[in-house]
Amino acid sequence: MITLTPSTCRRLQQLPQPGESIWEADRRIIPISLKEGFQPECILWVDGSEGVVRSMEMVNPQTGPEALVRALLKAMEAPPAPSQPSRPKKIVVCDREIQFYLRGVLQDLDIDIEYRPQLPLIEHLFQQMAEEVIQQTPHVAPKYLTFLSKSAEKIWQVQPWQNLAEHQIISVQLNQWDIEKFYVSILGMLGEEYGILLYRSLDSLKQFRQALLDHTTMEDIESALFHQDCFFLTFELKPDSPLSDLAEEECILELLPWSEIEASFGVIHPLEGLRTTLYDREPVAMMVALEALHRFFKSTRNSLDTESFESLSQRYRISLPKTAEESKSSLLVKVETLPEVSLELDAMMNDLEEDEEEEEDLDGPFLHYDLIPDNALCRLDILSWATWEQIREQVQFYPTAPDHIRGVGAGLPVAIVQTSKRNAKTLIRDLEAFDGLEGIGFHVGEDPYTETTFDLGIIQTGDGDLYLFDEFEVTSTYQKNRQNWDDQCRKTQGYCALLIAMGMRGESRGNPKPKDMLALFEAKFLSIEDLKLGILQKTRFSF
Repeated sequence: MITLTPSTCRRLQQLPQPGESIWEADRRIIPISLKEGFQPECILWVDGSEGVVRSMEMVNPQTGPEALVRALLKAMEAPPAPSQPSRPKKIVVCDREIQFYLRGVLQDLDIDIEYRPQLPLIEHLFQQMAEEVIQQTPHVAPKYLTFLSKSAEKIWQVQPWQNLAEHQIISVQLNQWDIEKFYVSILGMLGEEYGILLYRSLDSLKQFRQALLDHTTMEDIESALFHQDCFFLTFELKPDSPLSDLAEEECILELLPWSEIEASFGVIHPLEGLRTTLYDREPVAMMVALEALHRFFKSTRNSLDTESFESLSQRYRISLPKTAEESKSSLLVKVETLPEVSLELDAMMNDLEEDEEEEEDLDGPFLHYDLIPDNALCRLDILSWATWEQIREQVQFYPTAPDHIRGVGAGLPVAIVQTSKRNAKTLIRDLEAFDGLEGIGFHVGEDPYTETTFDLGIIQTGDGDLYLFDEFEVTSTYQKNRQNWDDQCRKTQGYCALLIAMGMRGESRGNPKPKDMLALFEAKFLSIEDLKLGILQKTRFSF
């Protein structure tokens, strides 16, 4: 059983604990059907003594009991106003399994966990919630949902993020439904979020990009996010997909078929905030824009390129759905690239990078994140001396270790980076341009949001720069592998290597064979003192 960390327990124990405070909790399916019949489950924490809801979370029914604890911590530390942070004296549940689970997890917090077969307050709230859900307006009117979903599927199939970066802007001229033009930014080239942002004004797009560059705290970034003026389409893995249990690096979203993808639509406005319900003619405007973009991407794919974003312009007549109740059956739409705007946005980013380089000179080493290809698979291993002998003649070999360490112990400690053949060759060329590989090391990182730590794998190139090659979750399996790796590294007198391999599909994925190995860069192991990095904390921004 996973338990709370000692630091979390100490933090929670400092919260006030009113003597009469009795909370109730339960989790139940909410009677609202999403795609393919999927129904979310609601976790509810209620202060029975005060009669108020402390927290409410919607989760996948397959989510484990840990979700109950996450919702409880939110109820304790960040309840909605006017409730104040506190911890209960007693918790009452109507499920024996939940009772036993919470007893184990919360044993150090001086909270009694009791079972009662009926919880009238919880029953009333869930019943009330069910009635409200049934009466809710659907996010997209049913008469438009099919058309909009088909348009989203077409965008997914053409995958424009393979050719366009976020700063390469395209305009879609409608002159209809109070929208003159959409200014379109494509998300996905970085391999993190996938989707399309359709800004209603060029000023809003520029202001948001500038705000991201100007602000560094999560509060500032969230404020900038909700001050956008745009429609959005995002793609995520379906919550009920059998692939949802895989680790992020094992499930590359853009390689998945449409059947595993869930599309979400919505609008952001400075005064309305974020809403996922499309009203009036908004679904039609979005559908027309997506249809025009799909045609544009298909007809200009060979001309669209991240290196040379040239001026392109096309016109398309898009049929309107008969359910749109429009006076005309089609709309002429103009789609064109905006190279000058893209150059302006790129210059804004370049200015930021120059400022960061100046800070790096003043403040010491700087950790870069742009060397290892997106979605690459990285792991630690011991390359047996037999395999080393087998591949050293067939791969690009960059030796630095002395001959007398050959054959010592089980093999050569390696950090393996596996990616596509094209990306692997690009990585090899980049390392050559950076004067090869100087060393490989590890540094502790921390996530202040979850109070977890992780191991950062770091490589130093020959010109002295530091690059992140992976972020390792500190599990018992990883700790054992890392210990074996370190032990063998001591036997080889601190020598290790970076092994670059291809083969992202089939049997080779995650376990490259000798035929998949392309380059071996030998280097020295770098200690934390060698890296000279301070405390590294994770920051988050997700659209």
